[in-house]
Amino acid sequence: MSKETNSAEVILNQNVAPEQFDWDSFESGLDADARKEKSDLEEIYNGSLSSLNDNDVIVGKVVRLTDKEAIVDIDFKSEGVISLNEFRYNPGLKVGDDVEVMVDRREDKTGQLQLSHRKARTLKAWDRVNELHETGEIVNGFVKSRTKGGMIVDVHGIEAFLPGSQIDVKPIKDYDQFVGKTMEFKVVKINPEFKNVVVSHKALIEADIEGQKKEIIAQLEKGQVLEGTVKNITSYGVFVDLGGVDGLIHITDLSWSRVNHPSEILEDGQTVKVVILDFDDEKTRIQLGMKQLEAHPWDALSADMKVGDKVKGKVVVLADYGAFVEIAPGVEGLIHVSEMSWSTHLRSAGDFVKVGDEVEAEVLTLDREDRKISLGMKQLSKDPWENIEAKYPVGSEHVGTVRNFTNFGVFVELEEGIDGLIYISDLSWTKKIKHPSEFCAVGDKLNVVVLELDIQARRLSLGHKQLTENPWDKFETKYAEGTVHAGKAVEVHDKGASVQFEDAEVEAFCPSRLLEKEDGSKIKKGDDAQFKVIEFNKEFKRVVVSHTGIFRDEEKKNVKESNNRSNNTSSSNNEERSTLGDIDVLAELKKKMEGGK
Repeated sequence: MSKETNSAEVILNQNVAPEQFDWDSFESGLDADARKEKSDLEEIYNGSLSSLNDNDVIVGKVVRLTDKEAIVDIDFKSEGVISLNEFRYNPGLKVGDDVEVMVDRREDKTGQLQLSHRKARTLKAWDRVNELHETGEIVNGFVKSRTKGGMIVDVHGIEAFLPGSQIDVKPIKDYDQFVGKTMEFKVVKINPEFKNVVVSHKALIEADIEGQKKEIIAQLEKGQVLEGTVKNITSYGVFVDLGGVDGLIHITDLSWSRVNHPSEILEDGQTVKVVILDFDDEKTRIQLGMKQLEAHPWDALSADMKVGDKVKGKVVVLADYGAFVEIAPGVEGLIHVSEMSWSTHLRSAGDFVKVGDEVEAEVLTLDREDRKISLGMKQLSKDPWENIEAKYPVGSEHVGTVRNFTNFGVFVELEEGIDGLIYISDLSWTKKIKHPSEFCAVGDKLNVVVLELDIQARRLSLGHKQLTENPWDKFETKYAEGTVHAGKAVEVHDKGASVQFEDAEVEAFCPSRLLEKEDGSKIKKGDDAQFKVIEFNKEFKRVVVSHTGIFRDEEKKNVKESNNRSNNTSSSNNEERSTLGDIDVLAELKKKMEGGK
C-alpha cells in the first residue's frame, strides 16, 4: 500500500467534522507550508515582470538580431519580435541597443509576443508635436515631397503639411528646390480627430522680420535718410523695404519732374536712397520721398527770366482747358486754351497740341514765390485785330464759316481770331426763324456784310439779309390793304390759318372767324381760296387777310345796287313821293342818331 493511500485512510478513519476538512490540501496535494512557499515564489516572479497596458510605450533591449527580425526583451514572460523594416531609419541597429516599443499583439498563433517600434515612435511623436504646438517651439523637419498646394514634411516621424503660402514671405514658384532639405518649422495647426498637422516656415521669417521691424521703427525720425530696396511698384507709388519695415514713396515724391508711372523712375529690387517725410503714431505707415534729396528745380531757374521772354518746352500734360509745358526739369508752365489762338471761338487744347510736342511760348506771368508760371502761344503770331478797319470796313462783303449758334444769332469766323455775330433778325427778310439752326448748319459757308465794328470791344456785327434787296418794299404796294389775292391754307389751328400767296416769302394770317365760307363751312388745311388783305405792316412783316370779308362785301354791294335801282324807279314815277320818302329816311336816320347818343 502506498504512502498517499495510508495518509488518506488515516484522514478518513479520524473522526473529523466536515467544516474542519482542508480542501486546499486535498485539491492541490500540498500541505499548508508547501502552498505558502509556492505563493511566495509566484509573487516574486510576477513582480519581476512589467505590466502591459494598451498604448503604453516601454523601453526594451535588443537581445538578438536575425535576417528579418529583432528580438527585444521587455521584462515580460516572453521576448518580443519586431520586423527590421521598422528600423530602416536606423541601419546601425545592434544587440544591446535600447528601443522604444509598443505591444502590437500579446501572443500570435505561435504564442509569440508581437511588438511595434513604428507605433511607439508615432505615438511619442504625436505627443511631442502637440507639445510643440502648445509651446510654439521651433522644430526641424525633413521635406519629403511635393503635394497639391504645398509640401509633405517629416516631423518626428509624422507627416505634416506645409502649405505653399507658408514656405516664405515671398511667393514661391519652384517648390522642387526645397525637396530633400531639412528646414526649421513652427507647428501652427493640429487636427486631433484626423491626426493632421500643419507647419509653417514663413511664420519664423515673419517673427524675425517683426523683431527687426520693432528695432528699426524705434530709431525712425522725420528727415532721416535711409537706404532701401524697391519691393513693389504700383500706379500710385513705390513700396520700399527699409530692412523689415515698408515705406511708401508716393508718385508725386519720386521726382520734381512729372511722372506718369513710377516704373519710369524705378524697378523691382533696385536700391534707393530715401528720406522719411512722415509717419503715424505707431510708425506703421511711413511716408518716404526721393525728390526731397535734390534741390528744387525752381531754385535753379534762371534769375534773368522775366515776363515777355520766349521759352521752349515739352507738353507733359493735356487737359481740355490747357496744356502743361515743362520748360526746365521740374518747372512747368500752363498754356491756357485761350492763349493758344487769337480765335474767340474756344476749343479743346487737344485741337492745338498733344503730349510730347515741343512748343515755343511767351512768358505771360511769373510768380517765383508761389512757383507758378503762365505761358502763351498766340502772342508769337500777329494779332489779327491789328489794322482791322482796313481789312473789314463797315459795308464790306466777305465769306465766313459758321462756327456755333446761340438763341439770338450765329457766330461766323472770317479768319483765325476774327469772329462776327449775325443776329437772328439779320438772317432773312422774309423767313420767321425761331432758332439759327433752322437757317444754316455749323461749318456752312455764309456770305456776310459788315454792319458794325467795335475795335475796343473786339466785336464785329454782321448781316446776311442785307446782301439782297428788301422784298417788303415791293410787297407794300402789291399787298396793300383792300387787295384780293389767291392763296392756300398751309396750316389751320384754333386761332386761325397760315395762308401762302404766290410769293413764297409772304405768309399771311387769317383769323378763325374770317375763315367762314359763304355756305357757312370753314376753310380747311390745303384749301385754295381768295383772301382780302385787311392789314399790312412792313416793319413787323405782318399781313392779315380775310376770306369771309370777300363775299360779305359782295352782298353789301348787291344790296346797295338794288337799293339804288329801287330809288331810281320811284323817282321817275312820283317825284313828290320820292321827295317825301327822302324826308322820311332822313327823319328816321336822325332818330337813330339821337337814340345812339
